[in-house]
Amino acid sequence: MLFNSIEFMVFLPAVFAVYWLLHKRLEWQNAFVVAASYLFYGWWDWRFLLLIAFTTLCSYASGLAIGKAQSHPREGGLSPKFFLWGNIVLNLLILGAFKYYDFFVQSFADAFLGGKAEGMLLHAVLPVGISFYTFQALSYSIDVYRGTLKPTHNMMAFIAYVSFFPQLVAGPIERATSLLPQFERERRFSYPIAVDGLRQMLWGFFKKMVVADSCALYVDNIFEHPDWFNGASLLLAAVLFTIQIYGDFSGYSDIAIGCAKLFGIRLRRNFDVPYFSRDIAEFWRRWHISLTTWFRDYIYIPMGGSRVSKPRVVLNTMVIFLVSGLWHGANWTFVAWGLYHALLFLPLIVRGRNRKYRDVVATGRVLPSLRELGQMMLTFVLAVMGWILFRADSIEQALQYYSHMFSTLFDGTPTLTSNMDAWVVLVAVAVMTVVEWLNRGAEHEFQRQPRNRIVRWLLYTVLIFMIGAYMVTNEMPFIYFQF
Repeated sequence: MLFNSIEFMVFLPAVFAVYWLLHKRLEWQNAFVVAASYLFYGWWDWRFLLLIAFTTLCSYASGLAIGKAQSHPREGGLSPKFFLWGNIVLNLLILGAFKYYDFFVQSFADAFLGGKAEGMLLHAVLPVGISFYTFQALSYSIDVYRGTLKPTHNMMAFIAYVSFFPQLVAGPIERATSLLPQFERERRFSYPIAVDGLRQMLWGFFKKMVVADSCALYVDNIFEHPDWFNGASLLLAAVLFTIQIYGDFSGYSDIAIGCAKLFGIRLRRNFDVPYFSRDIAEFWRRWHISLTTWFRDYIYIPMGGSRVSKPRVVLNTMVIFLVSGLWHGANWTFVAWGLYHALLFLPLIVRGRNRKYRDVVATGRVLPSLRELGQMMLTFVLAVMGWILFRADSIEQALQYYSHMFSTLFDGTPTLTSNMDAWVVLVAVAVMTVVEWLNRGAEHEFQRQPRNRIVRWLLYTVLIFMIGAYMVTNEMPFIYFQF
C-alpha cells in the first residue's frame, strides 16, 4: 500500500480510530498494530508476509537464546555468540538470496561464461523493504548480545517493533533500544504531538508528490534517451534527480515520522537538510541518518572506527562506503557511487576535518556567508555528480552520460520535455528550499509555522490542493521501495 494512494487515505483514519479505542488494553492495541501493519505490507503481495514473519520470529528467538546463554554461561550449552551469528548469517542469507544472488551470478557469468547464466538464476521477486526490516531485526540481536538491551518476552510488542507500518518499507531504520520499549508501555494520545505529526506528514506529501514527482517527469525522459539532448539538458536532469531523490526519500521519512506521532510513537530523524551541508562529511551526517549511524555503530566502530592507525581508518571508511553502496541495490552503479563518495570523504579523514561542521549552517543568521554559500554549492555539485551514477542503469550508461554532458555542455540551453510543467517544478522547488532553510535546526523542516492564523491555513490549503491534484493524476512509488 502506497502512502500516496487513495487506499492509504482510507486505511489511516480507520486504523487511527480503532487504535485509540483500544488504548486501555496495551496487548490488544499492539495486536491491532501488528494486524494493521501486516495488512499494509501484504497489500503488495501476501507472500511477503511469510518472509517478514520468519525474519521476525528468528530474531525474537535469537534474543531469548542469547539472553539465556549469557545468564547460564557454565552449563555446557552453546555460547551467546553462536546464537548471534546464527541469526546474522540466516538473515543475511535470506537478504542475499532475494537481493544479490542473481546479480553476483550474472556478474560471474559475464566475466567467465560469456554471459550465459540461465538455469542458475532464481528470478526471485524482491520483497518491498527487505533491507530495512532485516537491518532493524539484526540490530535487536546485536544489542541484546552487547548487553545494551534485555531480551524481550513480549512477542507481540517485538512483532510490532519489526513491522510497524509507517516505517516498515523505507525506514527510518529504528533501534530496538528506542522503539521496542515504546510498544512495551502504555501510550497516551497527545493533541499537540498529533497536530505536529499531521504538519510533518503534509510536508512529506508535498515533497514527494509535488516536488519529487514533478521532477521525475523530466528526469525519466532524459535518462532514458540521454543521446537525444544536449549537455545543458543532461546537467539539468542530474540536478532535478538530486532534488527528486531528496524529495522522494525525505518525503517518505516525514510521512512515516509524522504518521507515527499520531499513534504516540517517536521515530528517529532520518534527514536534516543535507543539501545545506558545507562538505561531504556533513552531508553524510545529514543524509539517511538511520542507515549511516547503523553502519557506524554495527560495522565501522567494531572494525576499529577512528581509534586505529590512519591507513586502517582509510580502509574502514572505504569498506563502509562500499557496503553502503551495495546495500542500495544489486548493481555495480551503486558500488561505484559508494566508491565515489569514499574518495570524496578520504581527504577529510586524512586531514582530520571530517567532524569540522557539527552545527547547522548560518546559525543565528538569516543568510549564509559567502564562504558558506560557496561550500554548500560545491558540496551540492559533488552530490549531483554522484547521483548520476546512482540513477544510471549501468556503469557504461553513466560514463556515456558524463561524456555527452561535458562534451555538449555549451551547445545550447536546456530542452524542456513536453510533459513537464516547468513553472510547477520551479515554484515547488523554491518553496521547499525556502521553507527548509527557515526551519533548519528545527525538529523537522515544517515545524515553525507562520504566526498569523489566516496565513498559516492559507498555506495548508494551497499545499493540500497541490497534493490532491497530483494524487489524482499520479501514483508514483517511492524510489527507496526498491532497496
